Amino acid sequence: MADAITRFFEDLNRRGFEPSLERTSGTIRFDLDEGSRTTHWLLAIDRGRLRADQEDREADTIIDTDPVLFADLVSGREDGIAALLRGDLIVTGDPRLVVLVERLFPSPPGTRGPQRVGARGTS
Repeated sequence: MADAITRFFEDLNRRGFEPSLERTSGTIRFDLDEGSRTTHWLLAIDRGRLRADQEDREADTIIDTDPVLFADLVSGREDGIAALLRGDLIVTGDPRLVVLVERLFPSPPGTRGPQRVGARGTS
């Protein structure tokens, strides 16, 4: 589970720039809660340039969830907006960033229509 999450953020760093976010700037901290332990990942977007680090800093948006669900999100087994609507993701701050950053996650299997950016290498 942690390996899939780490690979997701490492891939964002390798990607470095995401054209679909070239008009977006902001920071998102992902707080992955597992009992009394919380793992933090900070994603900084600067006009499409991406940088992810394992940091607990202030952010424009904070997404709080459990690592199992987040591993499902980064692997495409779960949809972020659906999880948000179910209340499985707690969002604090700028909700616009949540909708925009969702483009970085792979689409769930069987999804119709355009594939998200994160699904590039899987088709």
